Amino acid sequence: MDPAPAADLAAVAQQCLDATHDGSLSFPAIIGRLIEAGFEGYAVDYRRSAQSFYLPDGTSLDLPMPSHAGPVAAAFDKAVVEAQIRWAQSGDQAYTYQAFSRNVAAAGCAGYLVSFLGRRVVYYGRTGDIHVELFPQ
Repeated sequence: MDPAPAADLAAVAQQCLDATHDGSLSFPAIIGRLIEAGFEGYAVDYRRSAQSFYLPDGTSLDLPMPSHAGPVAAAFDKAVVEAQIRWAQSGDQAYTYQAFSRNVAAAGCAGYLVSFLGRRVVYYGRTGDIHVELFPQ
């Protein structure tokens, strides 16, 4: 599948970024839209408050995130990060991406890489500590 024109890709990426932050689309729905547009993954960088969307040809699109997660703690607390992931997956009506982001940053998560090809998310800390989360089946 050929990727959409650059303007269309930027629009899809921005719509998905906005939907993440306003809660209007679920994670699976966002992934579906990004894959359909031709993206192969994206990365969230809490320290830069930015998100990068990657295409198979090696190009990428960087967008600022609409809200800032706050400072990233020095130590990576894998148990807290995992608990926040479970909260995000739970369907809890109280869940918000802003709260998730604040909580994982406070637990030392500097960002994460979402790989559609690998069907996983790699959460990482400032020291290179990681947690790998496979997409639910």
